[in-house]
Amino acid sequence: MTEAVTPPSPSPSDPPSEALPPEKPGGSSADSASENAITPADIRDGAAVALLVGVAGVLLGALWVWLAPRVQYVSNGEAVFLRNTEGEGRIGSDGTFLLLSAGLGALSAVAVFLWRRRGGVPLVIGLGAGSVFAALVGWRVGLWLGPTSDLVVAAGKAGKGVPFDAPMQLLAYGVLLGWPVVAILVHLGLTAVWGPKDPPAAEPWAGAYTTPDGLLPKPPQD
Repeated sequence: MTEAVTPPSPSPSDPPSEALPPEKPGGSSADSASENAITPADIRDGAAVALLVGVAGVLLGALWVWLAPRVQYVSNGEAVFLRNTEGEGRIGSDGTFLLLSAGLGALSAVAVFLWRRRGGVPLVIGLGAGSVFAALVGWRVGLWLGPTSDLVVAAGKAGKGVPFDAPMQLLAYGVLLGWPVVAILVHLGLTAVWGPKDPPAAEPWAGAYTTPDGLLPKPPQD
């Protein structure tokens, strides 16, 4: 017959046999998720950015009319012809619009970043939507502020053989994307370099190591 062997009872001097409960899984991720949640204030900020940036398109239109090179026509009393058929005024007009859009896009991105350094999805969406609207507003305002598009009326006012300015025109409609593309890229770059950083996630505590019998290992004795 074999005699049953009972495990020795732990002495009062031994450390407690039960390990501390491990940290609740997902606690830090839940906190970070709550911090990154979109709030109504974030949506209001994004809408305000879209509105203000869109209104700034009026400035783009005014600067385009003022700085773009002019194309001139001349009339012989029966038809209207380009005064300089080899001129690059139309291409220069597109380039001027693109450069002005890029500059204003960078300025709007810097202004939005300085106003709300923490960024956020609604802010970026508002900046992008406002930039697209601003480019369209600048284009239409430039057409409205520039010379008339009625060449017959303009030629009649100028007279026979007298050059007159052609209406504002964009040949490459892709330049309308200059403002939104530059604004988004500059804002994302500023946020990545100088924006607030997320704190490093705390590593979950795995608990104390125990022996197979449920007891903490004893320190080695000399």
